[in-house]
Parts: sequence; structure tokens; C-alpha cells
Amino acid sequence: MSVAFLIFLVAWIVGMAATFVPVLPATLIIFLGALGATLLDGFQVWPDLPFLLTFGALTVLIGFVDNVASAWGARRYGGSKQAVWGALIGGLAGLFIPFGLLVGPLAGALLAEVLLVRKTLPDALRSAWGTLVGLLTGLAAKLVLHLLMGLYELWRLWEPARSLLGGQDSVLG
Repeated sequence: MSVAFLIFLVAWIVGMAATFVPVLPATLIIFLGALGATLLDGFQVWPDLPFLLTFGALTVLIGFVDNVASAWGARRYGGSKQAVWGALIGGLAGLFIPFGLLVGPLAGALLAEVLLVRKTLPDALRSAWGTLVGLLTGLAAKLVLHLLMGLYELWRLWEPARSLLGGQDSVLG
């Protein structure tokens, strides 16, 4: 294993764990790991530049997927902007309690709908549920994309795969 492979592996593991923490830029961590590994491995315009541009575009796209999924869930079930913010804040607060990543967003959206928007409890429950569905849909999409990005980069940096493709030599020889 090369140093570049190990550096990316660590960044990818950190990024995968960060996927479950709303405020951490998990996709950016994975992208920066790929960038660092590519530069350390001896950047070459072909094929590294198209790879990095594609990963950069995916990084931006994943940010949109997460936001669109949350908004979709909230709107689909009648949730407000306050519910989305309540779910986000609830998710952060949920980091400190068991099952908080599920309970926190649901409770935050529900409280926002009841206390700020003044919805009835049944309507607030429906929109809080929708917000949670959206957040979980976005999380699932991010998780799959992070997994695919990481596996692709690990394969790209893996020595036996390079020899199959006629790639460049590793940093360690």
C-alpha cells in the first residue's frame, strides 16, 4: 500500500463517519483526501485532472442532494422552512442522546411547527415526519455516493489495479 492510499483511506473513513453528523462537511473531507492523495501520488494531467474535476462536481452535487431531499420531504408532507431548521437543530442536539440522530430531527421539526408556525399537533406531526423522511433520504443518498466515491478512489490508488491498467508506480516503490 502506498502512502497516498493510506492517506485517502483515513480521510474516507473520517468522511464516512462525518456523513452522520449534520454540521461536518463529510463530502469535502473525502474530496480533500482524494486531492491530497492524488497530489502525493504524483499528479498527472491525464487521468488525474478529469478525475479531480469529476470528484469536485460530485462534491457540489452531493451538497445539493442533501438540501433538496430535506426540502422535498418537508414540502411533500406540508412542512415549513422552520421545520427544516428545527430538524437540523434537533439533529445537532441529538448527537448527545441515544438514538438522537433519529429522534432529534423529528422532535426539532415538531417543536418548530407547533411553537413557531402554530400548527395543530396532527399537522405538525405530519410535516415533522416529512422532514425526517427528507433528511433520511438525503443521508442515504450521501452515504451511497460517499461509499462509491471512496471505493473508486481506493481502487484507483490500489497497486494491483494500477498494474492491470498500466498505471504509474507508487510513491513507496
